[in-house]
Amino acid sequence: MRFIADLHIHSKHSRATSPDMDLEHITEWAQYKGLDLVGSGDFTHPDWFKELRFKLESRDNGIYHYRGVDFMLTAEVCNIFTKNGKSRKIHNMIFAPSFEVVEQINRQLKRHADLSMDGRPIVNLYASRLVELVMGISPDCLVIPAHVWTPHYSLFGANFGFDSLEECYEDQSENIHVLETGLSSDPAMNWRLSKLDKRCLISNSDAHSPSKLGREANVFDCDLDYKTICQALKRQDVSRLLYTIEYFPEEGKYFHDGHRKCSSRLSTKEAMDGDNNCPVCGKKLTIGVMHRIEELADRSAGVKPANAIPFRHLVPLEEIIALSFGLGTGTQTVLHEYHKLVNGFGNEFTVLLEATKAELNEVTNNKVAEGIVRVRQGKVHITPGYDGEFGKLNIFDGDRRQAHKTNEPEEQLEIF
Repeated sequence: MRFIADLHIHSKHSRATSPDMDLEHITEWAQYKGLDLVGSGDFTHPDWFKELRFKLESRDNGIYHYRGVDFMLTAEVCNIFTKNGKSRKIHNMIFAPSFEVVEQINRQLKRHADLSMDGRPIVNLYASRLVELVMGISPDCLVIPAHVWTPHYSLFGANFGFDSLEECYEDQSENIHVLETGLSSDPAMNWRLSKLDKRCLISNSDAHSPSKLGREANVFDCDLDYKTICQALKRQDVSRLLYTIEYFPEEGKYFHDGHRKCSSRLSTKEAMDGDNNCPVCGKKLTIGVMHRIEELADRSAGVKPANAIPFRHLVPLEEIIALSFGLGTGTQTVLHEYHKLVNGFGNEFTVLLEATKAELNEVTNNKVAEGIVRVRQGKVHITPGYDGEFGKLNIFDGDRRQAHKTNEPEEQLEIF
């Protein structure tokens, strides 16, 4: 069966997260979006674990069900440790096949973290030792480096990360089969590192509020079964993991280098020419994703590995509607139009991926329909994000997005 999965979200127990991130609102918005499978998020938090265990109904195959939506047991932890004289802060996702396995993981993590403090707990363990601990409990688990290029909390991040997967995960590197690209990078950017060819690239929303669900996701065609899904990921099986759904990476908060306080946004070359200092105040810039990729890449742009999983760029429907009306997201007019489209076509992904221009025009006005089609075609202009500021999207006044902006081959814009 074909289904869309968003496997990295957070609950209301994580910091800076909406109080609406409970199971009721998560399932409601998952159905609006067209998500069939959602990560539970935060299974390490004792209160969230209790709620999950009480409300989720097991399908006896590592998948759980609640109010029309299926769930996989997932969590994210923040590993903080010192290595080679430098502080390291790495976010890792954990996938688990059952509540019994989760109980064992949580029991072990309690020795290294206060799990009740945050849905994404700080774990005082080397990243490699986390992998060893989790895989020692169950070889059916997956540990996945999260949003691997984010400057502050990631595997390759400029501030606290590493230059290679092996340096971070040491003897456990062979147990890292999957990487999460994050909002500020897409697969084509990651393809520039040949060492990542053997790792499957996935994309998820990392949602902190219900409406952000599905802003990145993964499209599968296989049995909705925990082991089958994990096997598809481990093997980079393009017959079962069909493609990922991606933000335009320039929209992400850390695409370019910059200093938000001074409104300084710089390309990699501009930053390097200025010794990575802010041209306004002279302080060090936050080094963005594109800069780090340029530092570590051993390939030029445009190379696609033979076993690469395809991808598609999309923009959330609410953003497209807001730009069409010249209003902000979350306004009543925008939400009314959003629900009219979702009700008309069944869910958001059907609107964004499948509805024809003629079909869209029967439900919404021509400008919204045109905006949806232009996004599919990559006809967008984006002022890139930097230092925690999201990029600025323009659909109607910009020319076709140029491939060199993300070092992406032009044909990737219209794979499907």
